[in-house]
Amino acid sequence: MTSELLDGLLVVDLSRALAGPQATMMLADLGARVIKVERPTGDDSRHWGPPFVGDDSISTYFMSCNRNKESVTADLTDPDGQALLKALVRKADVLVENFRPGTLERLGFSEDRLRELNPRLVVCSISGFGHDGPEGQRAGYDQIAQGEAGLMSITGAAGDPTKVGVPIGDLLAGMNAAYGIVAALLERERTGFGRVVRTSLLSSIVGVHAFQGTRHTVGGLVPAGEGNHHPSISPYGLFETADSAIQIACGNDAIWRRLCGVLGVSDDDPRFATNPGRVAARDQITALLNSILRCASAEHWLALLDRAGVPAGRVRNLEQVYAWEQTRSQGLVIEVDHPSLGPVELPGPALRFDSNPYAGGRTTHIHPPLLGEHDESVRAWLGLSANAPDESEEKQ
Repeated sequence: MTSELLDGLLVVDLSRALAGPQATMMLADLGARVIKVERPTGDDSRHWGPPFVGDDSISTYFMSCNRNKESVTADLTDPDGQALLKALVRKADVLVENFRPGTLERLGFSEDRLRELNPRLVVCSISGFGHDGPEGQRAGYDQIAQGEAGLMSITGAAGDPTKVGVPIGDLLAGMNAAYGIVAALLERERTGFGRVVRTSLLSSIVGVHAFQGTRHTVGGLVPAGEGNHHPSISPYGLFETADSAIQIACGNDAIWRRLCGVLGVSDDDPRFATNPGRVAARDQITALLNSILRCASAEHWLALLDRAGVPAGRVRNLEQVYAWEQTRSQGLVIEVDHPSLGPVELPGPALRFDSNPYAGGRTTHIHPPLLGEHDESVRAWLGLSANAPDESEEKQ
């Protein structure tokens, strides 16, 4: 049995920046063949930096979301580019795009036209704020969406709206797109026809409001940022030791009692016996824990907490994360051989299957492509010569 779950699937990737490329990379990690169609100047993210590496021309941003893909260049406004796209669509299982709504139609590739070219095609369209509604035409960039979708208002300290440290709206939209695509492909096995999958940065962020959303819709509250402590569980957050901060999470009363045992604190105070009481006294509990934890090192406390079964952990920087043996044991650091840079390490995919030690569906991963690296090979595979219009429709 092949280890590549989506082996044989062809994905045409018209997307750029992060949301769409994240979705197609997830499919590529599972074994799909992804052909990335870029304008002659390249995906926007090829120009996002610093840092750039390898004679200062290769963006590390682009490298983060484009492994396991092929790159071809095309101007979709001219006949040659449109011929290339038509030929790809006829062979494809999936097409992914994150143009502003209406752009594909203006290029001559409406949903109806795509369906004419390939009735089995699954089309995935990712937008900033949705494909309809009063503001559906807005351009979507991650930080704008984080603000508009309420995420910044509940992140960081109260009164200090803060973005998440990664473009989480883009990443979530990409994940939702991949999820929707796989569902549509499964349905196609029953019906023989593809369908259009839509998601957006707005819907993806609102869709993960989780308990913060129901605090408002059901509880009638307007949540705000509360720093590094949980609004509904206590103690649960960041605490100070003699040399560095650690995190402790008491998700139930039994863990609270074990924590009291580690810290030498009485657990018979009725004010703190239940989580609602501890949440009401969160500031007092935080101050108490900090005063005790500051008396010894993080290493000392983490060892004691681990033995007692109290969930706790360090706050690592990324250098420490990628050097951590636990990270590497999960296949979360992969090596690819780059034609310009030689062997390089990349953050790896999050999924593993069965006992396969490799993350994703592949046993090997391919470098993020150079711009137009596969122009000749893909055109030859499609039977197209450079700058030659597609004549297949006339011949059919």
